[in-house]
This record gives sequence, structure tokens and C-alpha cells, in this order.
Amino acid sequence: MARSSHFVQPAKDATSSIPIVFVVHADPVSTGHVTSLARPGGNITGLANLMTDLGPKELEFLSAAVPSAKRVAVLWNPDTPSHPPTLKAVQEAGRTLGVQLHAVSARGPGELEGAFAAMARLRVQAVLILGNPIVFAERQRLAELAIKHRLATMSEIRDVVEAGGLMSYGADFPDLYRRGAIYVDKILKGAKPADLPVEQATKFELVINLKTAKALGLTIPQSLLVRADEIIQ
Repeated sequence: MARSSHFVQPAKDATSSIPIVFVVHADPVSTGHVTSLARPGGNITGLANLMTDLGPKELEFLSAAVPSAKRVAVLWNPDTPSHPPTLKAVQEAGRTLGVQLHAVSARGPGELEGAFAAMARLRVQAVLILGNPIVFAERQRLAELAIKHRLATMSEIRDVVEAGGLMSYGADFPDLYRRGAIYVDKILKGAKPADLPVEQATKFELVINLKTAKALGLTIPQSLLVRADEIIQ
């Protein structure tokens, strides 16, 4: 079992016969890991959390929370397979929303300080953080850097909000893991990955940290608060 797109490629490079089940894949078709969602066509299948759909929605929520933010950074990692197509989708959404986006890359923890320094030079007012394993591992540091630079953040990973980020909107990961176990069970009983369609996430949650909003001097609109699945005080 491979957790996300970041881990599927090494597994794919290692075998074309052993079944591989992913549980939080951001874009299995664009990355070439499956032929299509309905017919995976190889030894790989699982559950998708399509970032190309999720990213624009996250930007929409971020704009609703901070309507004054017309310059927004997108923190991304060029080495994460799903990030290039997601960045393109977010840029298209930015044009629709009238938001000027600035792509700022960070390939590892050592580049985060420089990335936020670049955001300061660009005078952005908020940052959309594209999820990957580095974001999860460095969530505390990301939250601290955002508050230091007085930047509202949006991520798909709720752990970033629990660490002090402003907002997250993403799939319910525990639900995806439970459903991933069903794929494993079917394969162990003889099913072929090629015959098991990729399923998409169906449960999503919006989390808002009001303590962070207060620290940033932000007032989250009531219309957004009532849509939140969880509010951290």
C-alpha cells in the first residue's frame, strides 16, 4: 500500500506485477499511474483525493476568509508529481477570482525560510500550501513562519491548522484509509487492480483556527464559520 502520489512512483518503478493500492492520491491519471479512474489498466488502483479539484476550492475558501488578499502565494514542490497540474488549476482559478498568484517553490525543509522570505518580498497577504509529506512533517514550522510573516494560510492537511495554521479544506483521511483496506481485501481474495475502479474521496472537512485568526488580526466571516466542520478556539 502506498499512501500518496509521492510514494506510488517508486513502487511503480520497482514492480509492474505486484498490486499497489494508494489511499490519498492527488491525481493518478495526470501522473500516469493509472490509465483512467474507471479502468486503471495495470497493477495500481485505490482512492483519489484530486488536488486539481481541491486546490481551486481551497483558494475560493481562502479568498472568502481574507477578501482583502489580492496577492496570494502558492507554496509548492516541483518534485511532487501532483503539484504541477494542481498549480495550473489553481492559477486558472486565481484569474477567475481576480487574485494575483505567485508560485513559490520549496523542495525540502531547508528551503522553507527562503520561501517565506520570498513571499515577504512579493508582499503577498496569504499563502495556499499544496500538500505533500514535507508539509505534514514541517507543519509546526510552517505555521510559525506564517504567523511570523503575518500570512493567512490554507492547506488540505488539517494537522497544519492544529499546529497553528489558519484554515484547511481536504478529504477525511481516516475515511480514505478505511476504504483503502477494502481494496486490499478484494485483491487478497483474487481481484485484479486493473478491474477495480479508482474511487474518489467523498467526505471533506473545513477546519478554521480562530486563535490564529485573532493573532493575525482577521475576522472570519460568519458565512464561512457556519460552513466549518470544526473550529479551533
